[in-house]
Amino acid sequence: MRVFGVVWGIVGITFTLGKAIFGMKHHVESAFETPFSTWHWIALIGFSFFMLYYEGYKGFQKKYSPRVAARVRYLRDVPNTLRSLLAPLFCIGYFHANRKTLIKAYVLTIGIALLVKSMNYCPQPWRGIVDLGVMLGLSWGLVAFWIYAYQALTQKEFPYSPETPE
Repeated sequence: MRVFGVVWGIVGITFTLGKAIFGMKHHVESAFETPFSTWHWIALIGFSFFMLYYEGYKGFQKKYSPRVAARVRYLRDVPNTLRSLLAPLFCIGYFHANRKTLIKAYVLTIGIALLVKSMNYCPQPWRGIVDLGVMLGLSWGLVAFWIYAYQALTQKEFPYSPETPE
């Protein structure tokens, strides 16, 4: 179960982020079918940099990705059948996590779901502009996760906590 949990955790997180990234592709492409004003271009460039920095770098690279990678390492080091079977959910922090991590996981999930739902009411090209920024941030986060997961599984010491209850 040790190898299964690690592989399933990495594949599950990759699939979840990849599905979100590619799921927005259509909206981004349709945004470019409408004429862009100068303000649209300014918003696209500005929001893209904003999301790369705040979502990609500050959110994923500095916080989320190291914790998720530490939880992948925890699956390897402390094998458990239930955690291995539900590895992607465990890695996100939905269970067997300290109180702070549990709250963050659920609040972020609900908040993201509400933001995604609200974007259904946003007209083009604004929706595509927002989705492009989100895609860039998620892509940065996915690459950061892969790098941290590799480090977590190959280095003797990994300086990040899996934030488990122990």
